[in-house]
Amino acid sequence: MRLFPVRTGYLTNLPMLISMVLAALWVWYTHNTHESTALFLGIIAGGLVDLDDGFTGRLRNLFFTLIYFALAATAVQLTYGRAWEFSLLMVCAAFGLTMVGAVDMRYRTIAFGTLLVMLYTVLTYAPQLPWYTNPLMLICGTSLFSLCTLVLHVLFPDRPVQDNLANAYAMLSEYMLIKARFFDPDEADLLPEQEFKLAMQNTAVINGFNQCRTALFYRLRRQQRYRRTGVLLQYYLTAQNIHERISSRHVDYAAMSQKLVHSDLIFRIQRLIVLQAEACQQMSCCLHEDRPFVFDAKLTRAGEGLQRSAGLYGDEYGADDDTPGWRQLIANILAINELLQLLAQVKSDAISQPVAENTIIGMDVNRLRDVLPALKMHFTLQSTVLRHATRLAILTGVICLMVEGLHLKLGYWILLTGIIVCQPNYTATTTRLKQRIIGTLLGVLVGSVMPFFVPTLAGKLVIVVVSTVLFFVFRFRRYSFSTFFITVQVLVGFAIIGIDTQGMMLPRFVDTILGAVLAWMAVSYLWPDWRYLTLGRIASRALNSDAVYLQQVAQQLLNGQKDDVVYRAARRDAYELAATLSNTVADMSMEPQHYGQRVDEGKTLLQLNYVLVSCISALGALRSQVDRLRAQLPDTAIEQWSKLAANIAFLMSEPMDLEKFEQSWMEIQSHLERSLRENSTEVVEQVLWRQLQRIHKQLPLYRYELYPAQRDASNS
Repeated sequence: MRLFPVRTGYLTNLPMLISMVLAALWVWYTHNTHESTALFLGIIAGGLVDLDDGFTGRLRNLFFTLIYFALAATAVQLTYGRAWEFSLLMVCAAFGLTMVGAVDMRYRTIAFGTLLVMLYTVLTYAPQLPWYTNPLMLICGTSLFSLCTLVLHVLFPDRPVQDNLANAYAMLSEYMLIKARFFDPDEADLLPEQEFKLAMQNTAVINGFNQCRTALFYRLRRQQRYRRTGVLLQYYLTAQNIHERISSRHVDYAAMSQKLVHSDLIFRIQRLIVLQAEACQQMSCCLHEDRPFVFDAKLTRAGEGLQRSAGLYGDEYGADDDTPGWRQLIANILAINELLQLLAQVKSDAISQPVAENTIIGMDVNRLRDVLPALKMHFTLQSTVLRHATRLAILTGVICLMVEGLHLKLGYWILLTGIIVCQPNYTATTTRLKQRIIGTLLGVLVGSVMPFFVPTLAGKLVIVVVSTVLFFVFRFRRYSFSTFFITVQVLVGFAIIGIDTQGMMLPRFVDTILGAVLAWMAVSYLWPDWRYLTLGRIASRALNSDAVYLQQVAQQLLNGQKDDVVYRAARRDAYELAATLSNTVADMSMEPQHYGQRVDEGKTLLQLNYVLVSCISALGALRSQVDRLRAQLPDTAIEQWSKLAANIAFLMSEPMDLEKFEQSWMEIQSHLERSLRENSTEVVEQVLWRQLQRIHKQLPLYRYELYPAQRDASNS
């Protein structure tokens, strides 16, 4: 990998290429063309349900996947041709498998793949073949692909973690570049817009971290670990710490921009953050190319220049009152330099770190007693999963009755399109609908005439192999492209088994239009999102997770810094709920005609929540500074500040009426002022006091926006 750097996409799609080539060679050598379609679709199904895991985990996933696929394909093969039995089977499968997918991502992936295998069995049904032929070919295709992935895993066991980490550092770099714009004095009027962009980019960062965490979990849970995994774990934990530092809020950015508009200090801060973002991007490239990260000395020089400029600024103005928090801001940014230096110093013996550091919380649900509660919570119309499962079941039933009633030949292409296009929310469905129609139209035009230009079996098999691999290459990046290639693959595959592709041009395109329209009608008229979206509930959950995060910070201010799994889980939950809120607001913003005024309310809540999380992150970043000064601080002072932070966290998590809420805030305010008078230590006065005061200022705004009745009562 070091001698010949390989792009991630090439390595990821290598099992698909090898398995398709082997299958094509078997078809070419044996001329078993009638079995080829099911074999190829089995390979595609295997690729769609491929899940990253350790070697034994992959074997376990393969075992259960083959069982589910075999049972599903056999059930379809035995009931197809009996309209009522088959329709009932498909309706129950659409509802049941979608609900099972609510347990976790692995259940969801395998469940959706099983549903696709049922549809593939219908589309490849041939009465002249024995009933077991198509199920067997589907299973063989899935097994062939899985065998190729196992071989690749043995050769590159940690490559998925490495690629996910590279993506996470790239997302973190983009986040830091947006944060750097906060220190442009000429753009101070655009700070609210930049805060919204930062909150949205935070979603991409959290998604990248989640992928890393999942991949690491499956490798760290085994007893025999590769040493390389320990190194990657340290990279992951360092990225989280950088994110906490860069996302923290120590100053009023607008006031700072106004005060430092003619000083080089603010430009030096911006330049250093930009250089750090470039370092994170360099780290991403190093992970992709499997080469060591080298810390750029330019960062050290920029940090030293910033410190000198800060000293001159302090000597000139003499006090911190002009731009409160700027000293702590600079210390925080310089701490990111130290974290980047650690990336270049991580040794191969990182696996010997303390156990708490090597603990990753997984997302798997393996025990039956955990599965049932996870499903039970979704049996309400407030759950997106239940609404989506019910829609799919109704959509499946309607299409099955339409196909059987009108005796549509190959009409189940309508059902395949409907199930693939119909997504849990309206915005995703409409986006996929457009791309599906465009890709299918172009694919039908190309795929139907291609057999005339490539009449030989070998040439058609080459087209099938290439188009299948390209389908997976563009599956997540350009859905319209992937639809185009899979349409070409299907039509050329039909040409291999002797079906007239030109005669299928119009029916194939019409089926796609019908399936897409029916999917759109399902998400538009069957329990649409805008009738059930409760923005307040999502924002309230985000506020509660912020409270847990603040409680953990308060506890560590008292007992000392410890980046254990409990603290990291609380921090992750706070940022994940912030990401969920931003996803909700993004979906609402794309359909303003349905949500109306709630779009502006959502943006306000998103910005308020993100400022609140940033203030808590600033407190979290202060843990190391408090530890260094712990000997200089009275124990009573530390206990008092920790107690005040815990009290604020309690107010965040407890719903109160307006009078009780205001009374509690007045009590906390008096405690803060008394503690400030009793403990005039610099770190307490300039840092802890300021951050708790910011949260004190931010929380009422959040609660009034979250509970309009309280806001209206306060205004009156």
